Amino acid sequence: MSMKRAKSKTSEKAKPTETDFWAKPVAPEKTWEEATDGKVDADFTPYIMSERFTKGQLVAHTKFGKGIVADVDPLRVEILFQEGKKKLGHGQA
Repeated sequence: MSMKRAKSKTSEKAKPTETDFWAKPVAPEKTWEEATDGKVDADFTPYIMSERFTKGQLVAHTKFGKGIVADVDPLRVEILFQEGKKKLGHGQA
């Protein structure tokens, strides 16, 4: 007499995500409305691809309108416009 064992299904439990105890808490991103509320047109720098931008800088784009720089890479910036985020070049001749 032969006895076969039924294969037991082992459910893979979700591994706990490791968090860095010493990491600083990340502040939630502001919405476009919060970032541009109370700002006048003079506060916005015209977007020019050859210019360098910094995080938090207010930008006026000819096509996308007013925005705020959300992230900066060496060759690109991510700008939050009313329609959403766009990645654009900067600091290029």
